[in-house]
Amino acid sequence: MVDLTDLLTDLAIESEQLDALVSPLPPQEWARPTPAVGWTIAHQIAHLAWTDHVARLAATDADAFYASVTAAADLARLVDDGATAFLDSPDRLLPRWRAGRAALAAALVAAPAGEKLPWYGTRMSPASMATARIMETWAHGEDVAEALGVTRPATDRLRHIAYLGFRTVGHSFATHGRPVPTTPVRVELTAPDGGTWAFGPAHAADRVTGPALDFCLLVTRRRHRADLALIATGPVADGWLDVAQAFAGPPGVSRAPREVAP
Repeated sequence: MVDLTDLLTDLAIESEQLDALVSPLPPQEWARPTPAVGWTIAHQIAHLAWTDHVARLAATDADAFYASVTAAADLARLVDDGATAFLDSPDRLLPRWRAGRAALAAALVAAPAGEKLPWYGTRMSPASMATARIMETWAHGEDVAEALGVTRPATDRLRHIAYLGFRTVGHSFATHGRPVPTTPVRVELTAPDGGTWAFGPAHAADRVTGPALDFCLLVTRRRHRADLALIATGPVADGWLDVAQAFAGPPGVSRAPREVAP
């Protein structure tokens, strides 16, 4: 079990590295499009600020969190509307994001031990919420980095995302309207340092193997499986790679395979 303090430390580092990527940008660069259709760099940061805000509500005021869901004009557009609502000029958006992520960390530390926090279609422990925030921050940071033409090094923080991706096998099938399999799946990934991260029973016939970075790009739906060096063995593992999704909510928009130069 990962300690909440360690998770929040990794979340802070992930956030600070993305902050360092966007804070020097001139205002006009915040309007640069990212791989997420219709989303600029500003939308990416606004989304993180909004999600930190609703996560803090979930940790401190469940009624207010549920009210924010009930008040949504269109649940299918909840994420897009949240980003739009927090969209602002960089000189206001950056401080809001920084204050919001600090407030969320404090709220998660203060949450009663053993309490499950409400979330979209599920409930999460403070540790799971922190893990989800690492996943979201890394994934949206990847969109920003790609928009800027920056390649970020893979780090051991990817283990949190890989574990979350493994834990959401059932959710991935269910959210895409497919029967949830009962067959176990083994995941064996090559870590950034060359070691191996393994999840699931060692005897499982269905397996997914490959680089940890590629697996994290898949489960955050940042790359199409055709562009990744992941190998699926068995029908359940193969079907999972088509629907893998580590985040809550409706199916995320799949990225199209990248065109290969002739």
